[in-house]
Amino acid sequence: MTRLDDRRGGPEGDTVSPSARRPYDVGRAGWVLLAAVAAPVAAALALTPWRDRIVSADGALVLVVTIVAVASAGRRSAAVVAALVATLAYDYFLTRPYGSFRITGHADVVTGILLLVVGLSVGELAARGRRHRHHAHQGAEQVALLHSVTELAASGQDVIDTARTKLRDLLHLQDCRFTSRPPDHLTARITPRGEVTVGRESWASDDLGLPTRTIDLPVRSGGWLLGHFVLTPTPGAPVPHQQLLVAVTIADQVGAALAADHPVPESRA
Repeated sequence: MTRLDDRRGGPEGDTVSPSARRPYDVGRAGWVLLAAVAAPVAAALALTPWRDRIVSADGALVLVVTIVAVASAGRRSAAVVAALVATLAYDYFLTRPYGSFRITGHADVVTGILLLVVGLSVGELAARGRRHRHHAHQGAEQVALLHSVTELAASGQDVIDTARTKLRDLLHLQDCRFTSRPPDHLTARITPRGEVTVGRESWASDDLGLPTRTIDLPVRSGGWLLGHFVLTPTPGAPVPHQQLLVAVTIADQVGAALAADHPVPESRA
């Protein structure tokens, strides 16, 4: 049976928190940027024994491959760095006079410019593809999340703890607790439309993250206000509008479960 007791977050059942993942993400970004510099230089150096026998365009294509590899693993900034470094490495190692950034051949100048343009374009396309894959993966995770909460609500099992854990992961929260009583002194709230308000003003959570130290996510069902999730956000962690809509849906599922257990709520939503 679902209970209306206050429930506070705890370590049990937690996945890796956003604060724990952040050092990993920063470290990974550093390694990708290092690869963006090192990979084109290494590829150009590997071609130097044959630079008098290969067509310059072939060497440029090899460097484009390194740009694509970096872009597929990193952000747009890494692709831009790889494209710039690849162009300089091509100029320095593979065009006459060797070991200099001067280019004497007209064909080499054209090839160098095309390498930069193609590298930037391919890097942008690869970065966009990675971003689309990330959004698709997030969408699939959110659907699975809603499905798990819905199943618990339909089965009459205790959904509050599960919802609390899901909300922490979804919104990158430091803490999340449930209370049946109206929380005091909370000016920030998530509306049924998935918008964040502070007093009467809207808040751009996509760019700024969630505001203030605590935020109210009301739990409603059939026009009745049944409780509140009190959220403690991680400062500066962006939260897209789509994730807020998912959070509202989770709160609604909890509301449906609470309404089934407690058919006479105390207050209107």
